[in-house]
Amino acid sequence: MFREKVLLITGGTGSFGNAVLNKFLDTNIKEIRIFSRDEKKQHDMRTELKNPKIKFYIGDVRDYNSIYTALNGVDYVFHAAALKQVPSCEFYPVEAVKTNVLGTENVLNAAINQNVSKVICLSTDKAVYPINAMGISKAMMEKIMVAKSRTSGNTIIVGTRYGNVMASRGSVIPLFRDQIANQQDITITDPNMTRFMMTLDNAVELVLYAFEMGNTGDIFVQKSPASTIGELADAMKKIYNSKVDINIIGTRHAEKLYETLLAKEEMMHAQDLGDYYRVPADNRDLNYNKYFSEGSLNISDIEDYHSHNTKRLSESELINLLKSIGYSN
Repeated sequence: MFREKVLLITGGTGSFGNAVLNKFLDTNIKEIRIFSRDEKKQHDMRTELKNPKIKFYIGDVRDYNSIYTALNGVDYVFHAAALKQVPSCEFYPVEAVKTNVLGTENVLNAAINQNVSKVICLSTDKAVYPINAMGISKAMMEKIMVAKSRTSGNTIIVGTRYGNVMASRGSVIPLFRDQIANQQDITITDPNMTRFMMTLDNAVELVLYAFEMGNTGDIFVQKSPASTIGELADAMKKIYNSKVDINIIGTRHAEKLYETLLAKEEMMHAQDLGDYYRVPADNRDLNYNKYFSEGSLNISDIEDYHSHNTKRLSESELINLLKSIGYSN
């Protein structure tokens, strides 16, 4: 699918962009364009990889002209640029709107105008029943994605949604490791809090699956196992043979007890594809009467898909998964 094609990754210097590069650089892809506003990270990536297939573009998704120029001659886009930190977005919600909402509109408009074949937009569990500014902005991103897909012509626009990626920047796994290494208490919010255990490779696989299987306007979710935070802390202690204490600090502002990847309203018409769910686009028109007069009798009987009701990893499974991503004594 990518033979002699040009791929652009917005926010390409992040964890996801690096994972895509690791997967694609040894293939027959023609060119990968890294689009971001961080020249230091681009310089580090350029110096480390020294690969002529990678081209670097300084720009910001907030600026339509910069992304429009970078998309000249591009076949495919992975749109990963976003403000992702919940506290930052809580303090600066308008900045989240500028990047996550208006920035996405810029990317999609530019892609359509540059005749890009396919755009994959990366979203988050926090967009489902959002309770914080970050989630609200990503929920609006998804609505823009679906709305644009109705009029995008030959440009196919598809979304993916996943929870926190294991060991990504700012996540608890590297925090726990550092606390153990420094003989400090492991700080956890609520031991019963659950999170999906999804690796960075899983995230890339989800995007590639959506790329191959998606119709315009679809949103894809990968079925993933979960663990409680308490079980995760215990697993990290066993891996490193540590005797440090666990300190429960309480749930933080705007933090959820569990991650929800599909709302029950979406589950009602989601397609089960084995390892994935596909949520087709809502293609109702502006005949508002349908919104007021037509309902569903069984929606109350349907359950969301979340980290409390997915497969729960056993202790040995969790330890093996952590070891598989490089956490071992």
